[in-house]
Amino acid sequence: MPGHECYHCKQWVEQGEAHDCWTTTERALTEHLSEDLIDAWERLRETAAGFGEQRIYASHNSIMFARKACYFFVRPKKSFLEVCVFLGRTVRAPQVRRADATSATKVAHIIQVRHRDEVESPLVDWLEEAYDFSMQPRPAAKASATGRKKATSRKTTRKTTKATTKKSTRPTRTKKR
Repeated sequence: MPGHECYHCKQWVEQGEAHDCWTTTERALTEHLSEDLIDAWERLRETAAGFGEQRIYASHNSIMFARKACYFFVRPKKSFLEVCVFLGRTVRAPQVRRADATSATKVAHIIQVRHRDEVESPLVDWLEEAYDFSMQPRPAAKASATGRKKATSRKTTRKTTKATTKKSTRPTRTKKR
């Protein structure tokens, strides 16, 4: 029967057979890890699952932990687990490799975990804070003195600026050669 080899995963796919090589699982993402990293992963997953109701799922190269939105994810690497935690503030600590603002209210914190013993305070505290923060309502847009919300669109401000700008009556200078 004719078929083809998937150019992504190199698996043979028969004609008419459903194939989705982008679908991944936690097991597939963690099977290549060392014993120390597997222990760290299991402790991290157990700790997060203990916070309460949430979705835990694999997506591309990451394992996501979400309530209404993702509050942290783990990217298994060859020698460490890259943990990205979304908080409402910037944390400065030796464990935090990098902190980047991802929106007006969220800051992503990149942390590398290499051993099971690293999955304790303060990391667990930050994960729990992110879990709680993920369900907080977003702040409303600030209102102006007239009670209307300010326009934040660049196009709107450019149009109003062009419309209200008057042409100068002063002659333009030319350079002499």
